[in-house]
Amino acid sequence: MANSMRRKLAAGELVLCMNLRLARSVDIAMVAKAGGYDALYVDMEHSPYSIETAATICAAALGVGITPLVRVPSHDAHWSSRVLDGGAQGVIVPHVNNRREAEAVVRNCRFPPLGQRSVMGLGPALGYRAMPLGEINERLNADTALIVMLETAEGIDNADAIAALPGIDVLLIGSGDLTTDYGIPGQVDHPRLREAYQRVAAACREHGKVLGVGGIRHNVALQGELIRLGARFVIAGTDVNYVLAGARLDTTALRAIPLG
Repeated sequence: MANSMRRKLAAGELVLCMNLRLARSVDIAMVAKAGGYDALYVDMEHSPYSIETAATICAAALGVGITPLVRVPSHDAHWSSRVLDGGAQGVIVPHVNNRREAEAVVRNCRFPPLGQRSVMGLGPALGYRAMPLGEINERLNADTALIVMLETAEGIDNADAIAALPGIDVLLIGSGDLTTDYGIPGQVDHPRLREAYQRVAAACREHGKVLGVGGIRHNVALQGELIRLGARFVIAGTDVNYVLAGARLDTTALRAIPLG
């Protein structure tokens, strides 16, 4: 049950993650695995997922060897602790703007001495294997990935201070929200977004953290540029977009057939 995503990131390898907004059954974990993904994340920020559904998908992902993550809907501690207790091997926290907010993420998601996460004991993230509580806490601290999203100009300005914080693993730029905050919504080729990625990449290199890419999909040229810049955690697509792309392909082909 070790977090394979964290092992890949530690080795400097590329991790591809699927964003889930549509799927509600455990089959999606097998689909993501078969599709070549390393991780998936259940998006509780922008979809009406319940804790129970999120935990069920996380447990299924653990069973097939793909890393389950959950994007929580807010910074409130109970969201992070409950999804982690439910089997998530990592938490994506949106809209982290400064070091103080990042410190709260660590406090909510790490056991002492790193944080103040409440102790559950045996759980799905370790396969319910019996072991001393101290060992459980140590293992979960080591296996849990903490991913903070920088989605505003303030967050980019504070990237160095956030990256310097022990306990944070990935600084993930939310390109959609960031371009909106910059007043250039959706313009992912804009020089200002490139500059933001360069600044965060430098902070990640300085402090040994991972640069993450979010909100840039189906643009392999730009994704390749950011991977060459140092990004190793990439949200490569969403289940919604995959369903729509397949549907449009079929309907377009069928409507192009001349009627007899």
